Amino acid sequence: MRTLWQGLSAERRALVVQIARYGVVGLGVTLVQAAVYWLLSARAGLHSQLANLAGYGVAVLLGYVLHGRFTFADEGRDGSAAAHAARGVRFVAVSLVSLALNALWVWLCVSWRHWPEWTPIPAMIFVTPGIVFLLNRLWVFR
Repeated sequence: MRTLWQGLSAERRALVVQIARYGVVGLGVTLVQAAVYWLLSARAGLHSQLANLAGYGVAVLLGYVLHGRFTFADEGRDGSAAAHAARGVRFVAVSLVSLALNALWVWLCVSWRHWPEWTPIPAMIFVTPGIVFLLNRLWVFR
């Protein structure tokens, strides 16, 4: 394992570390989002799409702060107010893609198939974060 790690270029090692950080932060944020969704839809009886929207709001706030400061941290990144605002707009756009994907999972599983409220959670945890990582890495926090 050590030999494999040392055989990677510095750029590849940085990517692996970034993916690991994204996994830790992203999983935590996604689990919080899924918990908010499930508690509000299954326990509080809120419509599944409204519960998903509430979970999304919590995840956006947590995600922007944690991914910006930890996952995609870059001391060389422009820290001006204009650059921060532009990143914020791109982050919100990507988070809307995330919201749309999770709304799709909820609709497919709960509304269309009439499966239990927990059934969209695997796609929320595994599919959506992979797509969002690529968008964040290549567009938001470039």
